[in-house]
Amino acid sequence: MTIAVRKNLVSENKYKLKCPNAMSAEYITIHNTANDASAANEISYMINNTSSTSFHFAVDDKEVIQGLPLNRNAWHTGDGTNGTGNRKSIGVEICYSESGGAKYKAAEERAIKFVAQLLKERGWGVDRVRKHQDWNGKYCPHRILSEGRWDDVKAAIADELEALGGKKSSSSSEKSSGTATYTVKKGDTLSGIAKEKGVSLANLQSWNNIKNPNKISIGQVLKLKKASSSSSSSSRKKSSITLPSGVFKITSPLTKGASVTQIQKALAALYFYPDKGAKNNGIDGYYGAKTANAVKRFQSMHGLTADGIYGPKTKAKLEALLK
Repeated sequence: MTIAVRKNLVSENKYKLKCPNAMSAEYITIHNTANDASAANEISYMINNTSSTSFHFAVDDKEVIQGLPLNRNAWHTGDGTNGTGNRKSIGVEICYSESGGAKYKAAEERAIKFVAQLLKERGWGVDRVRKHQDWNGKYCPHRILSEGRWDDVKAAIADELEALGGKKSSSSSEKSSGTATYTVKKGDTLSGIAKEKGVSLANLQSWNNIKNPNKISIGQVLKLKKASSSSSSSSRKKSSITLPSGVFKITSPLTKGASVTQIQKALAALYFYPDKGAKNNGIDGYYGAKTANAVKRFQSMHGLTADGIYGPKTKAKLEALLK
């Protein structure tokens, strides 16, 4: 069944603010909203306010509404005036993302079907789908990331695309060939990706025909080692994290040490530690503002008091999710 789209397009006199550049899209970027507004309210607010922030579609449990023409860019990925995300991708916001629940679940299911429909219309595979985080490191789509479901969402899009008779997706290829991929994000280096993914730099260059390791592009999809190896490695990383007991919070001087490092690694394994562009993903063993904010986001998403203080309840929830 075709997903209908209702249009409520921004007026042309606001193009300079909201969508100033002509665009020939190459990607679709998925976002979670930061509130519980409907698609109609999201689009109405976006096209009528004085902020430059913009996106093409909002999807809720009942409908899809378009706010910008697809031949114009949107300011939605934070990767700069000439960033690939901002200039070359279609922005799709999933509504009711703050609180979750039945409405959010229905909105996400509709968004999955709609994104598959967009891919089919363009003859694209699921390899053209990105999350906001891929472009500038922002923790978005926050609900999908916090629940560790990004790979599941992409797989669901691939299944919908296959049901529509669309082009074979990269996810489908990965299942059959056993290969895995990695999408280059802002701040990534080839050597850093090789270290993070446990592959040699030489192999990574060879597999992707990269002559100059200093020249990789945001949004570039790299071939990695076998998916099965990568998956088991990820499981070992999660299960090997031993969390400390006690209470950790920002102090002066800052609390530091191996215990803090383990907390940071646990948050990173669950996609809450955000500094992917920094050395060692920003894991430094210091319980500062960055760690406290990651703890606070984790607590907020899992029904705990969001105070940024690591204690017994936060430890128990982390351990349950790391199993």
